[in-house]
Amino acid sequence: MECFEYAVSVKPDKEGGFVVTCRDLPQLVTQGETLDEALVEAADAMDEVFAAYMIGGMDFPAPTKPKRGEHLVAPPAETQAKAALHVAMREAGITKVQLAKRMGVDEKEVRRLLDPHYGSKLPRIAQAISLLGKRLVIGLEAA
Repeated sequence: MECFEYAVSVKPDKEGGFVVTCRDLPQLVTQGETLDEALVEAADAMDEVFAAYMIGGMDFPAPTKPKRGEHLVAPPAETQAKAALHVAMREAGITKVQLAKRMGVDEKEVRRLLDPHYGSKLPRIAQAISLLGKRLVIGLEAA
């Protein structure tokens, strides 16, 4: 199962607050005044990094295991669903036009399903993923 949760390092900054980085996603660098704020900012920054990967048509790096003291962070659920569709399409070697044909919709709708900045309905993303022979799974874990 594809997991979109990455280990981040949170270090105190000499000027105050905390700096967050991610060795698997080197583009992710952010900060927050408190640890909790830094982790919230990390999820927001990860959302933007995921957007860049999807828009650029790139593969997501595999998450490595967290090291001692690192925190696991994931982008928002909708972004994870769109990332799952992105991965499923790349694995299937299918284009947006081909998926649109399978769905019986215009290619613009598939573009919107993959657009990280467009609000898509989760059932529609799940339907597209299922047409690629995959299943979108949502889980619940203790924080």
